[in-house]
Amino acid sequence: MIDSAVASLIPHTGAMSLLERVVDWDDASVTLTTTTHRNPAHPLADNGRLRSIHLCEYGAQAMAVHGGLRAQARGERVQPGMLVSLKDVALHCDYIHELEGELLIEARQLHCNDTAWQYEFRASHAGRLLAQGRAIISLASGA
Repeated sequence: MIDSAVASLIPHTGAMSLLERVVDWDDASVTLTTTTHRNPAHPLADNGRLRSIHLCEYGAQAMAVHGGLRAQARGERVQPGMLVSLKDVALHCDYIHELEGELLIEARQLHCNDTAWQYEFRASHAGRLLAQGRAIISLASGA
């Protein structure tokens, strides 16, 4: 079940809200967990199979949650953003839909200014790294 605090920090709704719970966060990073990869009706699945490339979306949603948590802590509104670049993505498995239990999704901010954020992300399961990479988020101007 998706925590309402998480759902309020991302632009997606319904089944596209992929993260369920914030485990820990600080000004530089966030760690979340989820079991949505097990959903047989997952919106990104193809014939019930969910490829590991979709962990990039899990990472991007973790970045949105982190940005929202940081904004709330400062008493500000979260700035809307758009994923514009993925770099150095490494996938260490093919599919994730059959993995039992929770996925751990981590995002760490590398750079932040008024127009963009840069993050690195990691997705793991039971101590095994599944995917990692970096992303750039472009922030809406005038927000």
